[in-house]
Amino acid sequence: MKGNFEFRTRKSNRSLWVIKCIDPNCSWRLRASKIVPESTKFVIRKYVGVHSCSLLNRNANHRQATYVVIGEQVAPQYVGVEKGPGLKGVQTFARTELGAQISYYKAWRGRKHAHTLIRGSPEQSFHVLPSYFHMLEKLNPGTVTRIEVDGESRFKYLFLAFGVAIRGFRYMRKVVGIDGTFLKGQYRGVLLVATAQDGNGQCYPLAWGIVDSENEDAWSWFLTQLKEIIGDTDELALISDRAPSIKKAISTVFEKAHHGACAWHVAQNIKNKFKCADIMGSYWSAINAYRCEDFTGYMIEISNRYPRVAEYLENEVGFEKWSRCHYPGLRYNITTTNMVESLNSMLVNARDFPYVALLDVIQEKMSKWWNDRRIVATAITTPLTPSRESELRPRFAQSNGRHTSQLNPITYHVKGGELEGVVDIFNKTCTCKEFDIDKLPCVHAVAAAHHAQVSVYNLVSPYYTKEYYLLAYGETIYPVGSQSQWDVPNEVMSDSFGM
Repeated sequence: MKGNFEFRTRKSNRSLWVIKCIDPNCSWRLRASKIVPESTKFVIRKYVGVHSCSLLNRNANHRQATYVVIGEQVAPQYVGVEKGPGLKGVQTFARTELGAQISYYKAWRGRKHAHTLIRGSPEQSFHVLPSYFHMLEKLNPGTVTRIEVDGESRFKYLFLAFGVAIRGFRYMRKVVGIDGTFLKGQYRGVLLVATAQDGNGQCYPLAWGIVDSENEDAWSWFLTQLKEIIGDTDELALISDRAPSIKKAISTVFEKAHHGACAWHVAQNIKNKFKCADIMGSYWSAINAYRCEDFTGYMIEISNRYPRVAEYLENEVGFEKWSRCHYPGLRYNITTTNMVESLNSMLVNARDFPYVALLDVIQEKMSKWWNDRRIVATAITTPLTPSRESELRPRFAQSNGRHTSQLNPITYHVKGGELEGVVDIFNKTCTCKEFDIDKLPCVHAVAAAHHAQVSVYNLVSPYYTKEYYLLAYGETIYPVGSQSQWDVPNEVMSDSFGM
């Protein structure tokens, strides 16, 4: 093929293969037959490797450069990667490695065939899904998987939560972001994800789902499975966009948890609906205000300039959904679903994969995160995670200029700076409200701890500590390995459904 010489098949059956150059007068030929009749392997019996035909017979648009051949040859470049060569890359590969000029369409078919060889077809993926889930549960104890089919035994939804993440959630702040992203494969669908945020500010994926679309039934099913693994308490905060299907599903499934709106999505709605990007500074200041007095001041700024925006934020969205100081539960410093968006961005190249191949990518990334973060946690030399330690350290310097007086055995009055504060070191509160909401000592609490000769680390939420960080990533997520190594009961292998 590299020499641009084409050939014709003169004879082909189960035991013999004979090919000759396309020029009947050329001496080039190859004859191969089975080693023994019962074998599947062929051996070359005769080969004349020199062409005696004219160079005019060479053809860069090689007839043997089919999309199947192109796919088989380029397939190794898609092993272990999410993206691999694009269509122009496939054309370049065919030209440089095979000596063939191929069309854009043939490159597309070749790449599709390569994807199928490496990742399987969508149909194969559905067929193997029950066995794949069985192996995940077997190798990762405590893992929860669910497959939902409709009345005609056709695939409808799936749910996956690794056991290590379920157990590790006890070391997370009870704030969970949920969102969905569209898939681009043959059968489309939507990937749903629920994630917490660890003590170092990194996403901590709890559960994954694939559903037909972001409708109320799909969200209700996914959230019902999620509720089984994380529970439903008034300590739990669920953060999402304001899509009606999510709002209704959360209110139906979770009776005790508090629902918060993603501040970024609210901001986008304001800009699109009211065309007032210049008010965003005041909006974000209102979101991040710890004290309701400060929040009111920013809302007055918004109301004076854009009264319809202020009305929208108060009546349609509701202060309690997006404002830090009005939120009825505890969402710490988490005001957006950015932690979920980052997961969606991470999977952008895998969104057109068959479902099992997509889940494999998720498993691989989570395995790597757990291992990498375990290494980081083990190497930490301070009581807190790196991000919280760097957040707390400047407050030591800021507290030096504060005047602190004791009011009673647990309460201290701290003056100096723009705002004074009254700190309760037993109940871990401060009138500035920053300590109350973030559960990390504010500058007033740092000054009070120093005055009381109490370690400031004793005032920090355990969710920010090295101990919890290490416990959260203390276990391992294992891959299922190649399908030939799976040990799956017949009753699981016989489970099947269509699309």
